[in-house]
Amino acid sequence: MIKYSLKCKKCSIEFESWFGSSKEFDRLKKLKLLKCQNCNSLKIEKSLMSPNLANTKKKSNYQNVKKYELVKKKLKKYQKFIKQNFDYVGDNFTYEARSIHYNQKKSKKGIYGKASIEEVKELKEEGIETEMIPWIEEKEN
Repeated sequence: MIKYSLKCKKCSIEFESWFGSSKEFDRLKKLKLLKCQNCNSLKIEKSLMSPNLANTKKKSNYQNVKKYELVKKKLKKYQKFIKQNFDYVGDNFTYEARSIHYNQKKSKKGIYGKASIEEVKELKEEGIETEMIPWIEEKEN
């Protein structure tokens, strides 16, 4: 199998397609079976395409690991800030959020805790501002 980057000479759109071999592309073109997916023109040409090198995958994996570590570091920083500046209410988050919102309870600080996605949706529908962030448990550090 070979993947070609193709270009329509009529409308200049570029797209990719797979072929069994380079000869297969030539055969389909000769039989006028290659058409532009945009304008149906038969004036399709191969354009240059960079090869997919094995080295690229290693570099990509390294970059992904670096990005993951950077995101993890930022999340830990946010968590530290939250722990220092907000009150932890655990599984009672939705109850506490409603109590504060409907003025049944006064809070000098914001709160954080656990809530399901459905519970967060319900809070937002009631006009209660909430945000979710991924939480990295201490054992994952």
